[in-house]
Amino acid sequence: MATIVWLSLTPAPPKLDIEHGDKLGHFLAYGALMFWFCQPYEQRPTRAAYAAGFVAMGVALEFIQGALGNRSQEMFDMVANTLGVLIGWALAAAIGSVLVRIERLGGP
Repeated sequence: MATIVWLSLTPAPPKLDIEHGDKLGHFLAYGALMFWFCQPYEQRPTRAAYAAGFVAMGVALEFIQGALGNRSQEMFDMVANTLGVLIGWALAAAIGSVLVRIERLGGP
């Protein structure tokens, strides 16, 4: 999360050298974040709370970017963040928790 906050607020973030690379970066970052936080928590209410928090974080960071003036606030970044969260959650739901599977291998 700290990396996403830093990348969102730094005046000169790294750029992907492809068309709409910034949107792809938002999508991948928030997707990976949600997937990561789904690993230790299999319960739907917990995952929903994380998803809501990450979407809210993405929206808030976009508004902060606009307020700081060194970056622009973009609605499509908010959409990319939200889609990343949803896909991260869906991927975790589809393949299950890797961490829980590893833990079960070592248990009785």
